Amino acid sequence: MKKILFSTLAITTLAFTSCSNDDDGVIVDPGPDPVNIETPVTYSFERDGESTVSFSGQTTRILMGEELIATMLDFDTASEQLLLDMYANENTPFSSEDLNASDKNVRGKVAASQDYFSNNSAASATIKQFFADLISAQIDEVFPGESTVAEAGVPGQIADGGSTRYINSKGLEYNQAVTKGLIGALMVDQALNNYLGTAVLDAGTNIADNDNDIVAEGKPYTNMEHKWDEAYGYAYGTAADLTNPNPTIGDDDSFLNKYIGRVEGDSDFAGTAAAIFDAYKLGRAAIVAKNYEVRDEQAAILRQLISEVVGIRAVYYLQQGKNGIESNDLGGAFHDLSEGFGFIYSLQFTRNPETNAPYFSAVEVQGFIDQLTEGNGFWDVTPATLDEMSSTIANRFSFTVSQAEAVN
Repeated sequence: MKKILFSTLAITTLAFTSCSNDDDGVIVDPGPDPVNIETPVTYSFERDGESTVSFSGQTTRILMGEELIATMLDFDTASEQLLLDMYANENTPFSSEDLNASDKNVRGKVAASQDYFSNNSAASATIKQFFADLISAQIDEVFPGESTVAEAGVPGQIADGGSTRYINSKGLEYNQAVTKGLIGALMVDQALNNYLGTAVLDAGTNIADNDNDIVAEGKPYTNMEHKWDEAYGYAYGTAADLTNPNPTIGDDDSFLNKYIGRVEGDSDFAGTAAAIFDAYKLGRAAIVAKNYEVRDEQAAILRQLISEVVGIRAVYYLQQGKNGIESNDLGGAFHDLSEGFGFIYSLQFTRNPETNAPYFSAVEVQGFIDQLTEGNGFWDVTPATLDEMSSTIANRFSFTVSQAEAVN
């Protein structure tokens, strides 16, 4: 079993003025004497008998993303305009009236974190357009080849066991690239580089307001509490039990939640899901306790572990793709490499807590993408290239290729 290493202890003992030590994790007031911050049992916090937890915007964006990626394979009804409208939530594109009525959208939060993109609007615009281009290409390139057998340089369908995959001329499934790319560009970037950052948590009068229990206008929560909750929502926003999501981890969405579950399912990384959930709970309890040192320690743990989820799955899919190529199962190989493509793209949104920078820069990520897509793309890529990329990624993190390639 892989040891999960932290730069700080996951459970920190410090003095505070309120804690959670009851069975349901609700914050209670222990009195004036200093006590330890305990990790709550569940993600449940109240003020004056009312829940202070809110992340409905994150739930909404996850649901919008789900309908977008499902519709990308709807050959009967999908159009370029419909898909782009789903991406931007324009012209009531969704099957749900609630989603259509929402003022939220996916596109606006792609590459939009305070820490990474507030001073880099050009990069943000480029990334937003990258996803729009993938969506458009699905209609322009892949849909016309629905009944065509794909080959090098020719988009169409390719068999993958009992499934049919639809690929572009280089073997890439655009729907997989969008799905896995949004894990980084939306969920990871917003959680790690926006809502868990001090620029957002401590913005304006947030510290003073939180210290004095001054809630946001018309709300039961302080602004700081809400920002932490929004980071939580990108991992668990559609969980069956929003206060205790790990019993169904991996089954609740197609994005970050799914792949926390997949990593947890690998015995080399057992304990990852619990460590992530505990850090979210303890960080939120620390905010209620007004202990920002503990809060920031938990943010650092989340940055490390969630970033590792992205790195582990990038290596996993590169290795699965290599295995498929070696066994001449090109449909399976191209499907895995398409997922790997999206996770590699997501690497630029990770956050190394020791450097406060991505584990891989945008330039490095583009180098990987170029290697995967040069010439005829997946049709030409070699096992040696995939091994080299896998080693480069694993070496930047604290796991090995052999740990990440385990089947699950």
